[in-house]
Amino acid sequence: MSRALLIVDVQNDFTEGGALAVAGGDAVAAAVSAYLAAHTGDYDVIVASRDWHDAEGDNGGHFAESPDYVDSWPVHCVAGTPGAEYDPLLETDAVTHHVRKGQGLPAYSMFEGVTDSGETVGAVLTAAGVISADVVGIATDHCVRASALDAVAHGVRVRVLTDLVAGVGAESSEAALIELAHAGAELVVSAEV
Repeated sequence: MSRALLIVDVQNDFTEGGALAVAGGDAVAAAVSAYLAAHTGDYDVIVASRDWHDAEGDNGGHFAESPDYVDSWPVHCVAGTPGAEYDPLLETDAVTHHVRKGQGLPAYSMFEGVTDSGETVGAVLTAAGVISADVVGIATDHCVRASALDAVAHGVRVRVLTDLVAGVGAESSEAALIELAHAGAELVVSAEV
């Protein structure tokens, strides 16, 4: 019976100054690092995901010159660019698995990505016997939501650490948290973990 920490998309393009900056993104990066410093030993698996989009093309309609900010977005997190790298405030030494997602197509959930060795997040969690996972990261109303819902669907008990996430919009983030609670995720602050 193992436990995992899922760190979703804490990247330069999603934090202050990035192509799709989320207010509070840098604060989340620093807070996740502080949390990791105190709690690394609580987890058997620590997975961190990154959007990692192809430089050429529209990535399956994900990039658009006139984005709708629902299904299409401005260019962001292009593979190999500084925007796709982890925020420098995020300490990644304890991460056991790095996942890249969205190569050539839209991808919101870390479960849609793969590790450098080609493993899916679902396979990593199953192999480690993970039965519970804590989810943190960016953005509450998009990739955190999708990743946490997929973790629930994978049969993992999920807690979203609400003080370690940041969303694009206040209303859409609140709606995402309500949806996650209805799906069976527990909403807690990190001090309660």
